[in-house]
Amino acid sequence: MSSNAGRIRWPEGKAFAFTVFDDTDCGTMDNVPPVYAFLRDQGFRTTKSVWPLAGGSAPSPLAGATCADPAYVDWLLRLREQGFEIGYHNATWHSSPRPDTARALDRFAELFGHDPRAMANHARCREGIYWGAARVSGLHRFVYDALTLGRQRGQFRGHVPGDPFFWGDLCRERVRYVRNFSFADVNTLAACPYMPYHDPSRPFVQYWYASSEGGSVEPFNRTLSEANQDRLEAEGGACIMYTHFGKGFSGKDPRARRFRKLMGRLARKNGWFVPVSRLLDHILQSRGPHTLAAGERRRLERRWLVHKLAVGTT
Repeated sequence: MSSNAGRIRWPEGKAFAFTVFDDTDCGTMDNVPPVYAFLRDQGFRTTKSVWPLAGGSAPSPLAGATCADPAYVDWLLRLREQGFEIGYHNATWHSSPRPDTARALDRFAELFGHDPRAMANHARCREGIYWGAARVSGLHRFVYDALTLGRQRGQFRGHVPGDPFFWGDLCRERVRYVRNFSFADVNTLAACPYMPYHDPSRPFVQYWYASSEGGSVEPFNRTLSEANQDRLEAEGGACIMYTHFGKGFSGKDPRARRFRKLMGRLARKNGWFVPVSRLLDHILQSRGPHTLAAGERRRLERRWLVHKLAVGTT
């Protein structure tokens, strides 16, 4: 087990690392491509998640483009050629039983030439793996149930063998990195110094990673403020922003303009701007694998619950 002590030395003499995992909720061919064109031109290379399968006919406020749209797939392939990573956000925008999840993973590999290396659970999918109350343990699970009024108890089943939504074995075999906790700290690596880590109590995930809070444009801008950018640089840290680029990042809204200003400022710093998996691979190679101890898990859970109580984040 690695001690995970000390700073990481970033490649090419870079002072810090920054990337984004973009949950694909609400993303369409109208609102998301302009954001990625901007990121590309500023020198950022991040991770864009996808839904490999078409969604059903029932409406959802979180629905967006899927890989059933050939024009969307063409754009994704061009994005990948430009150096962006394609990640996984469950099979589609609603719950999918095991056969559909297996089909989605096969479709992902068919389209992109490999299994997904990084993923994040889609919040409302019942096949969420170690999601909802299963994200935390012991007393912290009791606290989580109280915060959510018990509504998510037993709802997420991706890690429950024999359940129609179980796909834990497929996750362990085919996905390397899975996101769990989000924190207010811009320096994700400081908030979760163990990442990427393996948790023996959650064996269907190879490695977990954390993220910094930015689910929509306003919290993204708050986390990436000028002062926080300067601190990330001074600490030599790593930021993996959690967001949905389909939620307010394009257009002429003042918050979208603020986003572009902040990202332009960050781009001028000496940062290492690579996709999620490449960043995590580098940390793993630098420190070696880390197996999470019980005390470390308790600290992460407590820190996340405090953050969740403050902002209600997923």
